[in-house]
Amino acid sequence: MKCFERLVLAHINTIIPETLDPLQFAYRPDEAISIALHTALSHLDKRNTYVRMLFIDNSSAFNTIVPSKLITKLRTLGLNTSLCNWILDFLRERPQVVRVGNNTSATLILNTGAPQGCMLSPLLYCLFTHDCMARHDSNTIIKFSDDTTVVGLITDNDETAYREEVRDNNLSLDVIKTKEMIVDYRKKKRTEHAPILINGAVMEQVESFKYPPPPPPPPLTLLLLSVYHHFNNSTYMYSGG
Repeated sequence: MKCFERLVLAHINTIIPETLDPLQFAYRPDEAISIALHTALSHLDKRNTYVRMLFIDNSSAFNTIVPSKLITKLRTLGLNTSLCNWILDFLRERPQVVRVGNNTSATLILNTGAPQGCMLSPLLYCLFTHDCMARHDSNTIIKFSDDTTVVGLITDNDETAYREEVRDNNLSLDVIKTKEMIVDYRKKKRTEHAPILINGAVMEQVESFKYPPPPPPPPLTLLLLSVYHHFNNSTYMYSGG
């Protein structure tokens, strides 16, 4: 089955436009994730600015795929009816059981989400979320498969747009695992950075953050972390591409 999935994966990649989601850096071997740093670095060169980065942990991300909505998006992207119907069959009416030792649970039929460990699931998730874009010009939503980072470019301590973006994109977050990092190299800070609240929970502010390492190119957060070290050590550190 994985061999056939690999063929379908390659075929889909020939159909979808290369510019579909320019800030989704997974499965794009010709893209350097370090491009994602340019926005933050350029902003931090300006007067009275800083950057807030919210590293989002989506709760069971692949399980949030709604097959009917995914198929609508795939048809819009140009996938033909036969391929869309095959993908719909691939995702719906999936039998699942749990085995512990010699014990096996009753069969449960799944009609949402995508199977974990399948070749197609990461790409289908990327296509399902390709239209998740920032609503404000001062924000950027950067994605590496199901790892998502909201980058807020703050000027003159005005965090309104950043906080609205966080509020509008927190429907399925794991508030315990979601972390925030603030890059503020100003010598004189006018105010302390108030924490972000999601569903009544305070997001932990961290000085470093690392996602589970995906295959090359290097994970986005390692590159973002280089920005943090740059502004603490006064030395530029670039990684990747």
